[in-house]
Amino acid sequence: MHLFNINRRQFIQGASASLALTTLGASGMDLSFIDPAKTYRVGLIGTGWYGKSDLFRLIQVAPVEVVALCDVDKNMLADAAKLVSQRQKSGKTPQQYGDYRKMLADNKLDIVLIGSPDHWHALQAIDAMKSGAHVYVQKPISVDVMEGEAMVAAARKYNKVVQVGTQRKSTPHLIDAKKNIVDAGLLGNVHHVEMCCYFPMRANGNPAVQPVPDFLDYEMWTGPAPMRPYDGLPHVRWWRTFMEYGNGITGDMCVHMFDTVRWMLKLGWPKRISSSGGIYVDKSGKSNISDTQSALFEYDNLNCVWQHRSWGTPNNPEYPWSFTLYGDKGTLWGSTMQYDFVPLKDGEKIHKDVVYEKEKYPEDLTEPTNPKIELNAAPATRLHMLDFLKAIETNGRPVADIEEGHISTASCILANISMKTGRPVVYDPKKRQVVGDPEATALLKRPYRKGYEHPDPTRV
Repeated sequence: MHLFNINRRQFIQGASASLALTTLGASGMDLSFIDPAKTYRVGLIGTGWYGKSDLFRLIQVAPVEVVALCDVDKNMLADAAKLVSQRQKSGKTPQQYGDYRKMLADNKLDIVLIGSPDHWHALQAIDAMKSGAHVYVQKPISVDVMEGEAMVAAARKYNKVVQVGTQRKSTPHLIDAKKNIVDAGLLGNVHHVEMCCYFPMRANGNPAVQPVPDFLDYEMWTGPAPMRPYDGLPHVRWWRTFMEYGNGITGDMCVHMFDTVRWMLKLGWPKRISSSGGIYVDKSGKSNISDTQSALFEYDNLNCVWQHRSWGTPNNPEYPWSFTLYGDKGTLWGSTMQYDFVPLKDGEKIHKDVVYEKEKYPEDLTEPTNPKIELNAAPATRLHMLDFLKAIETNGRPVADIEEGHISTASCILANISMKTGRPVVYDPKKRQVVGDPEATALLKRPYRKGYEHPDPTRV
């Protein structure tokens, strides 16, 4: 059975039309830009959990032909190709590649989705833009600050739309909160923000070094990052437990909440960033990311505070991964699942829940990915994809433009630099340096493994 929606009429009809209309109304999305006679040629790099999830959401809302898939894991690649053939309208099986560079060279692609681990995002995104494609890249956009600067420079140089997978900006109930709580002035003046993640998501353990399986190109998987001894498949959570490939829980989870707060409050670069933390509890395994960390992002008359613990209990069980905006007229709690507004004095409390679209997209309930699809995020990702396509068709900027994704990503990376150096950092995005701190400035660019060249924002 081919599950495919190609035009505006199809999108808003069906059993859950009211939900769809509510969602579209909240986002202000006009679907007239979708031309059902036009087909976008799409390629995906990284066919794991979220790569497939992003691709299937795009297939649901736009006329696309997935012509190519790339992954260094042949088993995962073959499974993804089969699923795509069952999901896309043509029924065709995409071409399969182990090297994304060959995929880009062989195919003239309109859109490239990037769902690979963080350490590959910059090179793949820039190469995709150079090939002529618009890019949808998962967050965080980069593993170091200079990668992000180069990605922004490439997007502007090649005039490509780059949407970042910070889909909270397309989450229906959070769009509602921004419009009807924040922008409506119910909070008053906001002078303090708290953000947190208390999920037990730090993988750990001491698996033995073992031979690399025949179906995995571990050399290519590692790419520009340091080569670690192979100790099992790195997919999903294992690679995220190492700073070699990412920026820990702050880089993974804070970027979502901080990006949402910046969007809601119209914030740019923080004036100063400081952070402290480390491995305080679970020191038994190989993991080298912090299990406990606090960070402070400072603005004029406003502090945005982040805290994560991968142990213990959340301070509010209803909001274990969330943001809280404290205004002089009220408080707003927000998460991927809900929001609650509490007025300081007069007025009514307001509660909104996440929007699901299970009736309209029943295939969401049976999607055979591992882990399972995040049902709460599916409507947001669909809207995010539509916003991406609209920006392509109108030559505009998407809601999660690469520059905004860079600010949010880089701020989280700078928090880690502050934790490492033991002092606050002030980043100058014009000079691309940490003010008065050569040691911290040197950490803005990670060394690449031999055979790979770090992108330079001045010559992309």
